[in-house]
Amino acid sequence: MPEGAQAKFLTGNLFVHVAVMSLTSSIGLMAVFLVDFVDMIFISMLGRSELAAAVGYAGAILFFTASFGIGMGIAAGALVARALGANDPVLARERSTHALLYGLMFGIVFSIVVWSALPWLVNMLGARGETAGQAIHFLQIVVPSVPFLMVGMMGSAILRAHGDARRAMMATIVGGIVNAVLDPILIFGLDLELTGAAIASFVARVAISGMAIWPLIKVYDALVRPHFRGMLRDLSPVIAIAFPTILAQVATPVGQAYITRVMAEYGEDAVAGMAVVARLMPVAFAVVFALSGAVGPIIGQNYGAGNMARVRRGFTAAVIFVALVILSVSAVLFALRAPIADLFNATGVARDLIYLFCGPLSLAFFFPGVLFVANAVFNNLGQPFLSTVTNWGRNAVALIPLVWICAAIGDAPGVLVGQSLAGVVFGVVAWVMALRCIARGGKPERRGKEIFGREGRLMTLFHARR
Repeated sequence: MPEGAQAKFLTGNLFVHVAVMSLTSSIGLMAVFLVDFVDMIFISMLGRSELAAAVGYAGAILFFTASFGIGMGIAAGALVARALGANDPVLARERSTHALLYGLMFGIVFSIVVWSALPWLVNMLGARGETAGQAIHFLQIVVPSVPFLMVGMMGSAILRAHGDARRAMMATIVGGIVNAVLDPILIFGLDLELTGAAIASFVARVAISGMAIWPLIKVYDALVRPHFRGMLRDLSPVIAIAFPTILAQVATPVGQAYITRVMAEYGEDAVAGMAVVARLMPVAFAVVFALSGAVGPIIGQNYGAGNMARVRRGFTAAVIFVALVILSVSAVLFALRAPIADLFNATGVARDLIYLFCGPLSLAFFFPGVLFVANAVFNNLGQPFLSTVTNWGRNAVALIPLVWICAAIGDAPGVLVGQSLAGVVFGVVAWVMALRCIARGGKPERRGKEIFGREGRLMTLFHARR
């Protein structure tokens, strides 16, 4: 029997499972985010504010494309974890294969659409002149790598569904190493500047894809020859989770795009400062960003086994873990706020934004962390549309008016304050909704009314009414 055929999260200490899965997943995420962070340092060293601003605009669009990969990865991981929890390794292999194929096909089409719309997208964000031209040039090189990134994200999610956080972590670490090695060579050694950073990112994404798929084939025998009937059977469950999950994930880059557009009104220094914060945030809180994907297999396996009491304890353990991480990281950020600003030669409004993030706003990130954990509950308990509701609530319903009001009061720093307040509001909302979702799913009369039947047929999107 392949080593991943057993569901390892049905027993053992839940807090330890959450910590191990989150920390190992975060190391892989940090490898990618850290390279983006280093990219920003290298670009800042060139002494051209328009290049730093161009990276900021490009980052908002790349965040949008990555969100589709995250959504497809969550769908694949949830389906595979649920099959493993139900002790059906054959179904797990078929779903792994078919989900990856759907992800590859979607990634190719999506990258073509985005690439053709780049001038419009960059202009919509508020970029103008040379800055817009540099952002478009950077994206024209990186966007064709979207299919590789999507397959890599989905492969890593399937590895985590098998409980193999280490190999999922190594896929992104290898990609990060490739990028980190190529960056100085291409940016400075070959004097390619922004072009060099883009090429390095493309090659790194190819490496991530290869490193995620290899163990699925060689270690877990998790992929099988696809067949048409199986592809049709698994299309409904993949879409049923992926579509609302992608909608939920897209909410974040849409909100970030709005923030970028508002920040553009305060000049390129403000956009550059925002770009530093946007890259510092996932590096500092990589563990929190990893929670949704890391906690998902724990929730999914226990839900598949019908143990709702353990699902609730897993959710509580994850929230406690978030609080500990936020307190620890916020203390470090506050102590290092001056060196961090100096690292980017930040002055004026850019320095103000970095100081603000490294102060009270980092503590407020506890609430988006709770939102990430709640999303894992929604996605794995058969109610992914609740993720859509809470994410769009945070990144549109609450964010747009709060950012507008806070910016009117506090200018550029007010933009970040409004963004944080939106996270607080819907972090609390998601917390309450997750507890209610678990309570409803734990009632015996509803156990048979999952979103999917055993064969993957789309049964119903919601549980029966009380």
